[in-house]
Amino acid sequence: MALMEILMRELWEISDLVVDYDAESLERRPVRRSQVVATLRDNGQRWAARIASRLPADDDVLDPDAVDRLLFRAHAEIQRLSEEFCQGERIWKVLGPLVEILRRQGVNPIRVVDVGCGLGYVVRWLARSHPDDDIQWLGVDLNKALVTGARRLAGEEGLQCQFRHANAFTLEQSAHVFLSSGVIHHFRGDGLRSFFAEQRYQEPFAFMHFDIQPSWASPVGAFLFHRARCQEALCRHDGYCSAIRAHTGDVLLDAARDPEEKFNVRLFDNNERLIPVFRVMHALVGIRRELDDAWCTALGSNARRLGKPI
Repeated sequence: MALMEILMRELWEISDLVVDYDAESLERRPVRRSQVVATLRDNGQRWAARIASRLPADDDVLDPDAVDRLLFRAHAEIQRLSEEFCQGERIWKVLGPLVEILRRQGVNPIRVVDVGCGLGYVVRWLARSHPDDDIQWLGVDLNKALVTGARRLAGEEGLQCQFRHANAFTLEQSAHVFLSSGVIHHFRGDGLRSFFAEQRYQEPFAFMHFDIQPSWASPVGAFLFHRARCQEALCRHDGYCSAIRAHTGDVLLDAARDPEEKFNVRLFDNNERLIPVFRVMHALVGIRRELDDAWCTALGSNARRLGKPI
């Protein structure tokens, strides 16, 4: 494979290939190891193919329990990285001012839903740091094993938050605020546009999605950092690929553009400077237009980190 083809191809993350769920029934479908390995090899990802080839399987069908244990360990390592990057604090800088505005407007309880919560680090951090009776902290994920783990951790920590094995966009009570951390790069093309359209259909007050900010330095930094801090080969590989797959600000803005113009959509912490290492993450934020001025004012000095709305 030519160098340019290697640099331009769309990489797969192993974790996206080893599980398959029906979005409506949440039923888990069997995944064949040979198909995962072939997909990775055909894409020139030999490192990933070697990792996948070692996963336990019964008659070529990946062992779901073994896969879940692997994903649990990988998410535990991701949690340590989130702690080191102060991801909870980063999200609260954007979310906190909106919570105060909704309180003043009499919204009670305020339902905040973390989409693709994994082991629920963000929800647990928010519930521990801001244990308010007028906020419902809810993490949602399609992986039942991760949700079970998140519930156990929240129980051990004595936190007032909930976790659901569900589709975040088909809950009985919709969110007032949707958020996510390290999730949106998993959606591509039409899938990314649908991701935002489904949220707008639920008519929340806001959506806030944080992810790796792409730059020339992010793949190098991700490779070195995951190599130094992670033990699981899958976590090392997927962490590196996440940095390569991360969407640019222009892609996110285009995908999240609201045709009905009910939301102001903009980037937070998008930094295109020559040395981008001080802004590892950026966020795509959508705020209902009638709340936008008050939210920008409530951000205080952090409003300088906002891009122009579309």
